[in-house]
Amino acid sequence: MVLSHTALFVGLLTYAHVFLTFWVGNYRRVTGILFQHDNDEVLLRRIRAHGNFTETVPITLIAMAVAELGGAPSWLLLTGGSALLLGRTAHVVALVRGGTGIGRAIGMLLTFGAMLLFATYGLMIFGEAGVF
Repeated sequence: MVLSHTALFVGLLTYAHVFLTFWVGNYRRVTGILFQHDNDEVLLRRIRAHGNFTETVPITLIAMAVAELGGAPSWLLLTGGSALLLGRTAHVVALVRGGTGIGRAIGMLLTFGAMLLFATYGLMIFGEAGVF
């Protein structure tokens, strides 16, 4: 079985991850701060945007793959994948703009929504399997 929906979002989010990695690395190069953050507020926000991405995206994509393998409908996969992509984008934009405001909260809500959607579908697959 080809995981075409998951593959789409793995591809898009991998590009986003590469962008964030270069975004942090380039700022480090420009400022000469090669380790830690030296209390540089801009660098700290960039590090956290990158870190939060790496803390949330992989597990969500794994859950998405499980849902797709379990036969999740296309609309569910596209909705959850889009929520994850939009959520991560909103979160980064909010952090760039100072880290406060509604954008960051919306970003996290969309991300958690995608996580919970795919996790719930995975549990439904388990329940339908009649393992117990």
